[in-house]
Amino acid sequence: MAVTSGCPTRLSHITLLNAKKSNFFYITLISILCTTFYLIGVWQHSVGSIPNSSSSSVAAAAFQTSSDCTTLRTTTQLDFTPHHLPPDPPQEAARVPHLPPCDPSFSEYSPCEDVKRSLKFDRNMLIYRERHCPEANELLKCRVPAPFGYKVPFRWPTSRDFAWFANVPHKELTVEKKNQNWVKVEGERLRFPGGGTMFPRGADAYIDDIDKLINLKDGSIRTAIDTGCGVASWGAYLLSRNILAVSFAPRDTHEAQVQFALERGVPALIGIMASIRLPYPSRAFDMAHCSRCLIPWGQYDGLYLIEVDRILRPGGYWILSGPPINWENHWKGWNRTKSDLNAEQTQIETVAKTLCWKKIIQKDDLAIWQKPTNHIHCRVNRKVFKNPPFCAQNQNPDMAWYTKLETCLTPLPEVTSIKETAGGKLAKWPERLNSIPPRISSGNLRGITEKEFIENTELWKQRVEYYKKVDYQLAETGRYRNLLDMNAYLGGFAAALIDDPVWTMNVVPVEAETNTLGVVYERGLIGTYQNWCEAMSTYPRTYDFIHADSVFSLYKDR
Repeated sequence: MAVTSGCPTRLSHITLLNAKKSNFFYITLISILCTTFYLIGVWQHSVGSIPNSSSSSVAAAAFQTSSDCTTLRTTTQLDFTPHHLPPDPPQEAARVPHLPPCDPSFSEYSPCEDVKRSLKFDRNMLIYRERHCPEANELLKCRVPAPFGYKVPFRWPTSRDFAWFANVPHKELTVEKKNQNWVKVEGERLRFPGGGTMFPRGADAYIDDIDKLINLKDGSIRTAIDTGCGVASWGAYLLSRNILAVSFAPRDTHEAQVQFALERGVPALIGIMASIRLPYPSRAFDMAHCSRCLIPWGQYDGLYLIEVDRILRPGGYWILSGPPINWENHWKGWNRTKSDLNAEQTQIETVAKTLCWKKIIQKDDLAIWQKPTNHIHCRVNRKVFKNPPFCAQNQNPDMAWYTKLETCLTPLPEVTSIKETAGGKLAKWPERLNSIPPRISSGNLRGITEKEFIENTELWKQRVEYYKKVDYQLAETGRYRNLLDMNAYLGGFAAALIDDPVWTMNVVPVEAETNTLGVVYERGLIGTYQNWCEAMSTYPRTYDFIHADSVFSLYKDR
């Protein structure tokens, strides 16, 4: 029993000893292999930098004579950059544009509104002052510079009343309109008192006079257009009443009119009523205004009033002050005869009747007409007034890019009742902004549904919220004022910013698959048409922020 019980114990000791020998062997082998590979690696790394004997001795001598440990510690730089990158492409393969600044004389250069270039065009109907873009060989290949001493504009609302003279260095209006309080020079600043030719008491008082005649407070009037706007004080003071006006004036002897407006932070474009349509869709504006704008409304068979009718919404208003209104009290100051002024007013009254407009009131220096809400009576009226006839049904009333004016009346959409508003009744502001636009609810825009409109509105709320996180200045109140959306679609970008102190010019490119600018206006926003292969009819340095969503896709093959 003693022998038998001792055998397992001895065997376990022998097994344990063999295991220890085996582990020691593997550890030794691994250590030898690791050491060998390390030495091979060190040798391979140092092969390319081993100097020859002569250079080695020279380097060693230099090292011994000129270097010490302190020097090595302070001058030696270790290189941790990767050395396995692909080589750079040759220089000729890279596109390196070189656009030097233009001559300082081009600081206000507006290519399609260039005064000198326009002189070669027809002066009849002021065609030479229309938009005429340069030919390919006339295009500048340089960057338009800012004028000397240019400063960042005042923030809104201060900018409504002040601008830096260095930014718009013109004194012509301060001299020509000295007694009318358009603009004054005060040291380094321009001050805009809010005056005008027909409102010497100021734009606010003038607008109050209009408000006594038609309701500007209930939200039924949201979009307006000011023809021949001067420095756009009428539009500037309407903003505080939640009415958004597009102002325009030609680039003529008063070359800084629109530039003054834009510097003030007021929506404006360079433009004129001449031989082509204004760049807006039909039924766009709730109110149109002319305060001594010098447009010959009664001439050319009423062509210009016909155009105002096209862009006025059903039930919209046209307001006229200045010649010939109240000529009985002003004819001497206007240096015109009574018979001349009376004939002009008679002419305007006649054209307005042929358009089926109703004259609501004439009081003092103001006269106001209203467009009918539909054309049921107007079609019967054609038996009395043969001209202007209704335009052909196949004519697109929203086409307004280099589209010639015609002496025909743009027909309103059909209705079934005399009380019905043609094209659909719009909600009052601010509900109008997010209500389904009639152009969509009626199904007139192919492929755009009410559901898509709602989803698009929510999408842009989210995107603008994200934009403000990326660009903190967009979220900073007052940092930006004039915004441009190059491809506005349904106006969602502008709608998402409606509570910020900004305004957005919503552009629908003429190349867009669907013409949606009418929807933008039905939301109570403003905009224009544009071909982005051409220059915009505005001055340099117009906008603080430019937004481009999918715009380059429209021109990828151009």
